Amino acid sequence: MDVMGDKATLLETGRFVQPADFSESTGDLSQPMDRDETGEAAEEARHRLAAQTGDVEAMSVLGALLLRRGDLDGAEPHLRGATAAGDRAAANNLGVLLHQRGYAEDAAGWWRIAAVAGSAAAAHALGRHHRERGDEPAAEYWLRQSAEQGHALGAYALADLLEHRGDTGAEQWMRIAAERGHREAAYRLARALDRRLGPEGDVGDDHGAGAEAEQWYRQAAARGHRRAALHLGAILERRGALKEAGRWYLTSAKDGEARAACALGFLLRDAGDTESAAVWWLRAAQDGDGNAANALGALHAERGEPQTAERWYRAAMDAGDDNGAYNLGLLCAEQGRTAQAEQWYRRAAYAGHREAANALAILLLQGGDTAGAEPWFSKAAEAGSVDAAFNLGILFAGRGEEAVALRWYERAAAAGHTEAALQVGIARLRDGDEAEAERHLRCAAGGGSAEAAYRLATVLDARRPPVPAHSLGEPVHTEKSECEEWYERAASQGHRRAQVRVGMLAAARGDVVEAARWYREAAEAGSRNGAFNLGLLLAREGSDPEAAVWWTRAADAGHGRAALRLALVYARRGELAEGQRWADRAVALGPAEVSERAARLRDALREELSA
Repeated sequence: MDVMGDKATLLETGRFVQPADFSESTGDLSQPMDRDETGEAAEEARHRLAAQTGDVEAMSVLGALLLRRGDLDGAEPHLRGATAAGDRAAANNLGVLLHQRGYAEDAAGWWRIAAVAGSAAAAHALGRHHRERGDEPAAEYWLRQSAEQGHALGAYALADLLEHRGDTGAEQWMRIAAERGHREAAYRLARALDRRLGPEGDVGDDHGAGAEAEQWYRQAAARGHRRAALHLGAILERRGALKEAGRWYLTSAKDGEARAACALGFLLRDAGDTESAAVWWLRAAQDGDGNAANALGALHAERGEPQTAERWYRAAMDAGDDNGAYNLGLLCAEQGRTAQAEQWYRRAAYAGHREAANALAILLLQGGDTAGAEPWFSKAAEAGSVDAAFNLGILFAGRGEEAVALRWYERAAAAGHTEAALQVGIARLRDGDEAEAERHLRCAAGGGSAEAAYRLATVLDARRPPVPAHSLGEPVHTEKSECEEWYERAASQGHRRAQVRVGMLAAARGDVVEAARWYREAAEAGSRNGAFNLGLLLAREGSDPEAAVWWTRAADAGHGRAALRLALVYARRGELAEGQRWADRAVALGPAEVSERAARLRDALREELSA
């Protein structure tokens, strides 16, 4: 059993130049520099001649060469001869040979001899031998001996052992191994630092830990560690360094990391290269990545290929990704296959998919099953679904349980739900808590709610001091206030009452053109107040016929003052019957002041007609 993460063959000669970028997978064999086959053959021949004369060093080196080549029968006599003469490297390599033959205890005996003689590689091998047999005290002793002699694999194996026990000294040795070039140690050190950070690498106040984690990911990735390259790509993507992130994802994906291929696909999709994205998603999905299979399903669904989309969603489920069932539910719901949608939502919801639970509850609610919907909303909300918390608020508000509804609205608002923040703001205004109302309305308005922007503007508007006027009664031109800015934001989002109010504020500043623009926009969207005010503005500018058109639209929509204005217009024109008709309408529409004036006008017109 290999518990160290990287496979290691435990060879040592101590007599070859070791390249600076040695790989963990080669263990402790000091490798010669690359040379052609002729050079290797000449070197082997030279060592053979020297070994035949009894040269212990030549016997040891020749045994190591043959062992590395896999010629165990040829290597063994040379290694035994050198070991008998006291060569510790030969003793270590003889242990490796015996271990490969399946004689683990005999191998351990030779490793012990070499380790006692000072071989760090043999101490590492002996430590691993004891750990595999469950003798952790002996394993720690020998691994510590190896690590303290500067052996990178020994330091890593010791760190792994200590980490398994929960020993705080593990990180120190992991760091030492990483500093000595052990790529798996560098990766695991980076992961340990990452776990101290917030979600998705949000470093919070600990910027140092984030930078150090990135440094170790870089070191491991540069040495060919595909998972390190994946994590480094994710860090760079979050930072916005998309080009470099893509390079690391590509490196990792080419080395067979399915998650990197999937991430590269999303990066390409966001850059507009959907075709290349699909290629990488396909590669990742075929390697069992459920997220990539879901992405392919969504791509085919967008292209109007539901059968292919369904096939990939099922592949995502087979890969253990619950999003596959949820996406199948969405696909069926879009096609009007409600029963199948409910089936897939239930499957995902039972697996703990919170948005599937919310979708299932909505489906049940639409079918009139309120009792069945509530527990699924609750399950989704408790699992962290903000939409489900908001929907519970709507559910309880519909039952008249305002206090319970408010609690759910507050929970959703705290998680950033715009409409929930609006509902909390409205409730606080109702309760007279203007400060809390303003806070929530600002959140909702900042999140894009036109209604929240309008209500916030009305709160701020009510605090404004009266606008001073000239002695002749003309309003003073003032700069736009904050409340007007919020009115304008709501108005630009199509909020009709805000459009009317912006028009009124513009008119108060004397900006007739701006006022008319907003009144017209509100009126055309169906606002009777907008139509009435536009009529007033046009009448003041001398456009009585056009004013009458807008007042007619407002009066037809139930605006009493517009009906009264029309009655006066027709009375002035001498069209008494038409004036009386609109006066009757104004009496019916109100309010009381308008009804009273309209009744007097109606009676006067009736007398005129009967005279």
